[in-house]
Amino acid sequence: MSGGGTQGPNEPRFHVLAQLEHLQSKYTGTGHADMTKWEWLTNMHRDTYSSIVGHHDHTSFVAICENETRARCRYNMLCRMVQPCGPPTEKSPLDDL
Repeated sequence: MSGGGTQGPNEPRFHVLAQLEHLQSKYTGTGHADMTKWEWLTNMHRDTYSSIVGHHDHTSFVAICENETRARCRYNMLCRMVQPCGPPTEKSPLDDL
């Protein structure tokens, strides 16, 4: 037996939720409870583009597929990172309910 207090059934869950909240505040792409589908998709697309741009071999693969130079593909992907999923959708008044 270990010395110490007893743990209630909610103690481990609270610890996991506290860790999740800490990660969400530390890293912008991990999401939060009020995140919309558009925000999540935008983060996923930006992560994918940054991964491809950051790995020389992946950029070469995309350049071959698109029949462009690596520099042009890199530039195009960096431009697409600004708004990878287009403008956000209009919120309706019913979304706040």
